[in-house]
Amino acid sequence: MEQERGKFIVFEGADGSGKSTQLKQLGKYLKGKGIPVYTTCEPTDSPFGAVLRSCLTGRIETNEHTVAALFAADRLDHIFNSVNGILAKLGQGITVLCDRFYLSSLAYNGGMVSPEWVQMLNEPAMEAARPDLTIFLDLSTEESFRRVARRGETERYETLERQRLIRERYFRLFEERRERDHIVVIESDEDKDVTQANIRAIVDALFSGGNA
Repeated sequence: MEQERGKFIVFEGADGSGKSTQLKQLGKYLKGKGIPVYTTCEPTDSPFGAVLRSCLTGRIETNEHTVAALFAADRLDHIFNSVNGILAKLGQGITVLCDRFYLSSLAYNGGMVSPEWVQMLNEPAMEAARPDLTIFLDLSTEESFRRVARRGETERYETLERQRLIRERYFRLFEERRERDHIVVIESDEDKDVTQANIRAIVDALFSGGNA
């Protein structure tokens, strides 16, 4: 009997929106229901991802074109890696929960260099691994910036004005890609438990064959 493919669920959102926390909680919830789960993120911990993280934190001086290309390269390795790649896990019937995917590149990099060029870089990823569900955790720009500031460590895109522009680009992308990428927007200004309950309701509908 052919192995049933796992579900591919992506979390997107502004910095400080609580993606990582909510993703981990969802992973525990699904595992508790007997669903095999693999959690991952971008940038990855691959050599590509390590270089990219150094660029984002300023340890390596570079330009926006290089950053966009590194994101795309890291993503392709993330998808096609034969050991722990997204397609390999899905093919084993494992549900993949991913913290950021190609919409992040379109929103973040697409505002710094040509959006058409960023789109072209990410076309292979879009064709190879389209999410079954994309959960966008929405947060006001001001609250996002406050949460990031409390962490005490800023990255390349973590300024108030950049975060405002990134949020605007995300919502423009949703108008174009909501159905294609199965995008659902959830408010993350709410209590964390309320946010998680909203996420679980949508994911339960996905697994039961309903509309996300």
